[in-house]
Amino acid sequence: MKIAIHDSTYGFHPRWLAYCEEQGIPYKRVNCYANDLVDQLVDCDALMWHHSQSNPKDVIVAKQILFALEHTGLIVFPSFKTTWHFDNKVAQKYLFELIKAPLVPSYAFYDKKTALEWANNTEYPKVFKLKGGAGSANVKLVKNRSQARRVIRKGFNKGFPNFDRWNTLKERFRKFRNGKVSFFEIVKGIIRLVYAPYYDRVLGREVGYVYFQDFIPDLDHDIRIIVINNKAIGIKRYVRQNDFRASGSGLLEYNREAFPLEMIKAAFELASKLNLQSAALDFVETNSNIQLIEISYGFPAKGFTDNCPGYWDSDLNWNPGEIDPQAWMVDTVMEQLSGQG
Repeated sequence: MKIAIHDSTYGFHPRWLAYCEEQGIPYKRVNCYANDLVDQLVDCDALMWHHSQSNPKDVIVAKQILFALEHTGLIVFPSFKTTWHFDNKVAQKYLFELIKAPLVPSYAFYDKKTALEWANNTEYPKVFKLKGGAGSANVKLVKNRSQARRVIRKGFNKGFPNFDRWNTLKERFRKFRNGKVSFFEIVKGIIRLVYAPYYDRVLGREVGYVYFQDFIPDLDHDIRIIVINNKAIGIKRYVRQNDFRASGSGLLEYNREAFPLEMIKAAFELASKLNLQSAALDFVETNSNIQLIEISYGFPAKGFTDNCPGYWDSDLNWNPGEIDPQAWMVDTVMEQLSGQG
């Protein structure tokens, strides 16, 4: 059994390659953007590709290629069930509502009249989101009816760019002040005020819909639970100063006691119910009630999970020690291949 791995230095690919080398797992580097990808895969039984919402090529072709390959019987990571809803919060809304997951109340509208009627009668504040974006990008607090109506009109007229230039620059300044990035990142942010990244042009403007979630006040953090191969790890993310957003803040905690077992259990149940190879689930806890915000199959490859002191198994037993979620992904694929045999 041989695994094909996209030949790339970003994301999970280097760790996948290193793990295959360490374990003696047969693998082959392939170029998923190449016209002859199908020929490259002739002697392979599976393909692993960490595609990203900020890589223009991935945005154009990754899901389509993976789905086509899986349709013909090849094992792929991430699979269709794992990734079809990736970077699409609107799609996730319907999925979670259908399975009765504890989703934070969410509202999607596809015509201006209906959206404006809702805005006139709902309570505020609300959180406005575009369907895509990571690290709290494209997430804004709408404080009143007037702001909501402006957002709705814009959503159904010229729409929103996927890359928010000013807020991105502000975030770079925040991280620079906290010593998390160099001054060069500020320079790049200033340049981005004039020249947006290429993926912004590929994605185009978000127009023809608006999406909101209820705002939960007085929260100073959210919690991401990552479930892979019947193992779960937790990362507590604190909100930015004078802000309400936690994703992408870089203010992280890994202490085992920070994660309610009920939340770990809910993450395992959702990952199993949806048949996900990898699930990064974002939760908040209010009045002892667990609520789900959104889901992804991936997460930052460097630094984000490395400080986790251990993992929970599916029986909720704690297992202290070093963790390697990228290795668990390879193990998942190998188990799927063994199951085929």
